[in-house]
Amino acid sequence: MTRLILFTAAFAVFSGSTWAQLAQPAVAVTEGLQRDVSNACPGNPQLASLDASPAWSGWGGAGNARFQTGAAAGLTAANVPKLKLKWAFGLPDGKSMYSQPSVAFGRVFVGNDNGVVYSLDAKTGCVYWAYQADMFGRFAPIAAPISGHSGTRYAIFFVTRSTTAYALDAHSGELLWKTQIRTGLNNLSATAAYNDGRLYVPMSGTETLVGSDLNYECCKSRGAVAALDANTGKLIWRTDTIEEPLRQLGENANGKQRWGPAGASVWNTPTVDAKRGLIYAGTGNSFGRIAAATSDSILALRMSDGKMMWHHQEFQGDAFMARCQATNAADVNCPEKLGPDYDFGGSSAILQTVNGQDILLAAGKGGVAIALDPDHEGKLLWRTQLWEAQPPSASGLVVWGGAADGTHVFYPLQQPGGGLKELDIKTGKVLWNAAINADRRGQAGPATAIPGVVFTGGWDGILRAVDADGKVIWSFNAVRDFDTANRVPGKGGSFGCAGPVVAGGMLFAASGYPGTLRGTPGNVLLAFEPDTRQ
Repeated sequence: MTRLILFTAAFAVFSGSTWAQLAQPAVAVTEGLQRDVSNACPGNPQLASLDASPAWSGWGGAGNARFQTGAAAGLTAANVPKLKLKWAFGLPDGKSMYSQPSVAFGRVFVGNDNGVVYSLDAKTGCVYWAYQADMFGRFAPIAAPISGHSGTRYAIFFVTRSTTAYALDAHSGELLWKTQIRTGLNNLSATAAYNDGRLYVPMSGTETLVGSDLNYECCKSRGAVAALDANTGKLIWRTDTIEEPLRQLGENANGKQRWGPAGASVWNTPTVDAKRGLIYAGTGNSFGRIAAATSDSILALRMSDGKMMWHHQEFQGDAFMARCQATNAADVNCPEKLGPDYDFGGSSAILQTVNGQDILLAAGKGGVAIALDPDHEGKLLWRTQLWEAQPPSASGLVVWGGAADGTHVFYPLQQPGGGLKELDIKTGKVLWNAAINADRRGQAGPATAIPGVVFTGGWDGILRAVDADGKVIWSFNAVRDFDTANRVPGKGGSFGCAGPVVAGGMLFAASGYPGTLRGTPGNVLLAFEPDTRQ
C-alpha cells in the first residue's frame, strides 16, 4: 500500500533537545516494486538502445542548458501552437510535484511525493512498473548504462530527500543497489548529474529554519557534493562546499556554543565539464553568525577527487536564517546583519560554447546574471542586472533556473507579472523581456528551450511557450480537474521546481507545487502532442 511521506514531520536529533531539519523516511514505508497498479501496460517489451529514440534524461542535458535539439524535440515553433493534451496521469495521494519527468526508451519516468517512482508509456500513460522508495525527492530520474548486473543494460538512477541513492533496472524496476550518502546533517534538494559511470550528488545543509533557536548549537551543517560509482553505489569522494575549518564562536545568551562558518547548500544539479575534468555547482547562503567565503558562489570541483579548484562568490556576507531580524544582538545565533538569502539554485551553471569560446553562465535569487571564463579560473566576463524597480526579496528573482540555446540564455522571473528575459551569451545584453502577464508571483520554475521556442511555467498554473521574438504563442492553464489514464482523481496546479521536458514530438510537464508562495497543489503529469488535424 502507498503511504504518504511527510518530510516536514520527520526529523532527527542534532543537539540537546533541539531538532534539526534532517529528512527521514516514515517508519511504515515498505520499499520495493508495487504489485497492484492501475492502468498497467498489457506487456513490457525489452528496451532498445538508449540512443535509439529521443530522450531527456536527468535535469538539464548537456551543459545543464535545458535545451533539446530540433531532431530530438520533434517539435518546431510552427507546430507548438497546435499542442493539445494527449493524456494525464494522476499521482496517487500526491500534493506536490517535486519530481521532473525524464524520457527514455519511449517511456516516461517520474516520482511522486510519497516516494513512488513510475515507468510509464510515453504515448499512452500506461504503467510498466512502480517502485516505492524511502521518500520523495526533487529529482529528475536519470537513464544511463550500468554494468556488473547480469541481464541489465540500463538503470534508472535517482536520489531521494534523505540522500539515499537508488539504481533500478530500467526495464523491470528491480532494485540493483541502494546507498545512503550523508554521514551528518545533509538533505538532498536537487537532481544528481551522471557522467561516464559516475553520479555527482548535490546536498544541502539543514539549519535554515532551526538555527535561530537559542537552545540550539548553531550551526554545523554544510552543503556538499559527493561522487558515487554508478555501477555499485560506492562512495568515491565527498567535498564540503566550505573549505574553512568549523570553529567555535562563543556561547549565546542561553549558554549554547555557536559554530561556523556553515551553510552554502547546493540546491542545483552539478554541471559536468568533461573537457576540463571539472564539475560546477552553485551554493546558497551561510547559516549562523558568520558567512563563508564560498556561499552564494559558483564552485569548480575536480571530477577525479572533488578538490575545489576555484570559486566565484557573487554576494559576500550572506548569512541568513528564518526568524532572524534585519539586525541582531551579539549574544544570539543570528548574524549581526541578516543577509539577503541570494542562493544560486536550479540551473545555476550553464556551460555553453560560442564561436569556439566556452562560457559558464549563472543566475540566481539575487537577480544578477553572470558569465565566467572556465579557462581562467572563473574570471568574470560580464554581469547583468535582471531586476529593474528594486532588488529581489529573499524569495528571489531567478529561482529554479534558465535555459540556453548556444546563442542566447533565457531566465524566467519571479516578480509581479512574471517575465522571461533573453540575454546575448557573448555580451550579457538583454535583448527582450517577454510580456508573460502572470499573476503577482510570476514564475519560479525552470525554463526549457527548443529551437525558436522557450517553455516557462508560472505560479498561476499556466504553462506558456514564447517564440524567438518574445511573443507568447501557446499557453495551457493546468488549474483544473483532469480525467487521468490511470483513473486516479487528477488536479493540476502551480508549476514549480519540476520543469517541462520535450522529446520525440511530445511535451511533458508535472503540475502541482505549493512551494513557498502559496502555490496551488496538484498531482498530475501532463503529456502534450501537436494536433495534426489543425
